[in-house]
Amino acid sequence: MDLIIQHETAILTLAVLFGLYMTWGIGANDVANAMGTSVGSGAITVRQAIIIAAIFEFVGAFLAGGHVTSTIRKGIIDPSYIADDPTTLVLGMLAALLAAGIWLMVASMRGWPVSTTHSIVGAIVGFAIAGIGVEAVQWGKIGQIVASWVVSPVLGGLIAYMLMMSIRRLILNTEHPFLSAKRWAPAYIFLVGFVISLVTLFKGLKHLNINLSVPMSFIVAAAIGLLVAGAGWLLVRRVKIDLEAERDFQFASVEKVFAPMMLFTAAAMAFAHGSNDVANGIGPLAAVVGIVQSGGEVTQQAALPNWILILGGVGIVVGLSTMGYRVMKTIGTSITALTPSRAFCATLAAASTVVLASRTGMPVSTTHIAVGAVIGVGLARGVGAIDLRVIGGIVVSWLVTLPIGGVLAALIFFTLKGMFT
Repeated sequence: MDLIIQHETAILTLAVLFGLYMTWGIGANDVANAMGTSVGSGAITVRQAIIIAAIFEFVGAFLAGGHVTSTIRKGIIDPSYIADDPTTLVLGMLAALLAAGIWLMVASMRGWPVSTTHSIVGAIVGFAIAGIGVEAVQWGKIGQIVASWVVSPVLGGLIAYMLMMSIRRLILNTEHPFLSAKRWAPAYIFLVGFVISLVTLFKGLKHLNINLSVPMSFIVAAAIGLLVAGAGWLLVRRVKIDLEAERDFQFASVEKVFAPMMLFTAAAMAFAHGSNDVANGIGPLAAVVGIVQSGGEVTQQAALPNWILILGGVGIVVGLSTMGYRVMKTIGTSITALTPSRAFCATLAAASTVVLASRTGMPVSTTHIAVGAVIGVGLARGVGAIDLRVIGGIVVSWLVTLPIGGVLAALIFFTLKGMFT
């Protein structure tokens, strides 16, 4: 306790720096996952993706990012072990932020789409084992996370596969694919507005005291879906058939119909990600700030000041613009060749899986869902359409995320403890 009072300024400074570094990693990795399909399909450019993310990620984080966050990250640590030891928790959270940030930077430089949530969880497990003891970790929660490595990509891939097959049946395999695409486009755009609205209503607004019932959430989401479908219809109706392009690619005009639809999915996914995941990334920062400002009191809940949400929003935008292109390349081009229609299916499938998970309590990873959805789209054209070597590298990066985060956090924890004591 005396240590916190004695070094209050230094601890807060490190917390802000490490928190900014961590959110930079979220932008470079997690946000790039959400935007990768849009960029890889050619529907939008990298610059447009950064602009869209800069606006909608920041708005999502600030308006619906949550003003209360759990200080004990997702129940990984048994709170009874650190209730009377704020110093260990403060140094541990600092170590977890820096460790997760380092791993996200390494993964982003390699173009590996890893889970931000699993990075910070692994880091917290590492400091808990090193600083408190093995018994302080709630291992049942870790088992759920391991299970999500299978559940997330399989579910996302299955939905993406079904969406791709529906487009093939309703549009591509018809007598006039271009006319069929324009006819069905509003229905698919409605699904985007409807699903993303449900993501936000179910997960993003719960801390703004906007608690709608399930039926009311569906009604509001349907209304938003209709508005989005109307706006999409105005864009799609302007698309003209391109006979010149169709000489090289039979469905070139159909893909031109899906291109403007990707603007909706890119913006919606950026907002949903900002509202759902950014607050998770800065949770440890909020924990440190809350303990320092309360004079060392450890609580399960802590206020999340606006300046921390703004810090998170700035960090993710800078991360995406400086390093995000590497992960976007992996998601958008390396796994399988994406066109606007395929990318649309992958993005919509990822969002749908998030909605399903949020209502059933399944422990899933947004990153793993996005990768699984892209694989599902590729499998719709056969196993030969996906690069198994790239997928193998991604899976390995998932498996090592928890242990690497844990080892890094343990080393950093002991370093910080030596510096301050």
